[in-house]
Amino acid sequence: MTLMRTLGSAVLSLAFVMAGAAPANAASRDVVRTDTGWVRGEVARDHRIFQGIPYAASPVGDLRWQSPQPVTAWRGVRAATRPGDRCAQSTDLWGLPASDSEDCLYLNVTVPRSATPRRPRPVMVWLHGGSLTKGAGNDYDASRLTTRGDVVVVTVNYRLGVFGFFGHPGLAGSGAYGLEDQQAALRWVQRNIAAFGGDPRNVTLFGESAGAHSVCAHLASPTAAGLFHRAITQSTFCSQTAFTGSRLRPVMDLPMWVPKAAHEAHGATTATALGCTDPKTAVTCLRGKPVSKLLAQEPLALPGYGNAVLPADPATVFAQGRFHRVPILTGITRDEGTLFTALIFPGLTEQGYQEGLRHIFGDNAAAIAAKYPSRGRPTQAVAAIMSDLDWAWAGRASDRMLSEHTPVYSYGFADRTAPPIFPLPGGVEPLASHGSELSFLFPGAPLTREQRKLGDMMITYWSRFAATGDPNAPGLPRWSPVRTGHVHRLAPGPGGVGVYDQDALHELAFWDRLAGH
Repeated sequence: MTLMRTLGSAVLSLAFVMAGAAPANAASRDVVRTDTGWVRGEVARDHRIFQGIPYAASPVGDLRWQSPQPVTAWRGVRAATRPGDRCAQSTDLWGLPASDSEDCLYLNVTVPRSATPRRPRPVMVWLHGGSLTKGAGNDYDASRLTTRGDVVVVTVNYRLGVFGFFGHPGLAGSGAYGLEDQQAALRWVQRNIAAFGGDPRNVTLFGESAGAHSVCAHLASPTAAGLFHRAITQSTFCSQTAFTGSRLRPVMDLPMWVPKAAHEAHGATTATALGCTDPKTAVTCLRGKPVSKLLAQEPLALPGYGNAVLPADPATVFAQGRFHRVPILTGITRDEGTLFTALIFPGLTEQGYQEGLRHIFGDNAAAIAAKYPSRGRPTQAVAAIMSDLDWAWAGRASDRMLSEHTPVYSYGFADRTAPPIFPLPGGVEPLASHGSELSFLFPGAPLTREQRKLGDMMITYWSRFAATGDPNAPGLPRWSPVRTGHVHRLAPGPGGVGVYDQDALHELAFWDRLAGH
């Protein structure tokens, strides 16, 4: 998922000017005053970029597993020309960079060159994906989105894995430290983004995969009230109510949210494994453990509820319509399941496919096998089932539920030739895989001419939605809201953008029958 750009370093000057005093060249476009001090970024031909700006104190020592704390003001002008450290994470099979740093609560701001406090632009705050265990804000180059969309883009690091979503009976806020970080970044935006040329009254929170999962959490969080005004969720949905009371269960049967008690029980097990067995001193003991020891433990990397950020189960909040009723743009790729099945079921045999269907679906297994024959590629068949059931069928129910309370615009990204974010093991064909739309918004993998045109259209839709709460723009195919029954197709080539026949492409009537709907 690495979509980094390398930037040269600017020269830091006036390093010993008092923090409250303006530097001699404060009128320069690359110098901006925040509420904790001046920062100097870089000015490119069509945008400005400020990297590695701290939005909360380093959560080390006694601040490990504490709510984010204020940044100490600095003297002089701080160089904002390099990203901050990635939050602590191990590497993975694709070789994404590992990190042992807890000093990681930084954000990056990319601004159209013409944006000023007198001409503020809409703000888009990006929460990266990575299963809440991997990734960083600076993996995403926001320059194209900023310049073509004429928006200010903020990308955020937040605590991950055992540092961001940990719990223990001796801790307050169990299961939500990463979410608290994200809200601290949103509060930083409210206090500071106007100085960069952004409009704090027009903030869109958007993310992909685990980042979109986080967006859903903030939609359900009372402490996020007023921090954002629109939401975009890519490759996730906010509720699994489709499966409630049905005869079906998802292939990848994982909870979206877990109670604080589950985090606390998991944390107590982790403490015991690390030799912190005395309940009275366990938290102090755990705070003394090196990062490497904690990263070696299996995290419960799911947002927890029963804390200040999520006092109630978000599933209940969404079902009762008690979420923040901001306009929502949401969608999936056509083949979401290919990435996950390649990882979970590599080398799946025909026998294993049939046995797996019986285990998951019971009496419905034969009908599903007939609808999704393996044709010698059982892993690909499971991917199709997962794409249709776990994502499209469940996502449709979530979209409809949300649309009863607020405007919702849904899309299906259908470019089956899109470059995948990762090569898939096991010979699985990626098609329009999970995350494959990212290169159309953030420069990364090379795109064809038609794909780049699609990317331009997507950026226009996304940025128009950020500006107005409605993605429609002059010259683009009309995108109607979910309440009209419309889902928008995003694919390259003539006629590629228009109506996405979700029901036919994902066999939704078949799944409705099996579910008893």
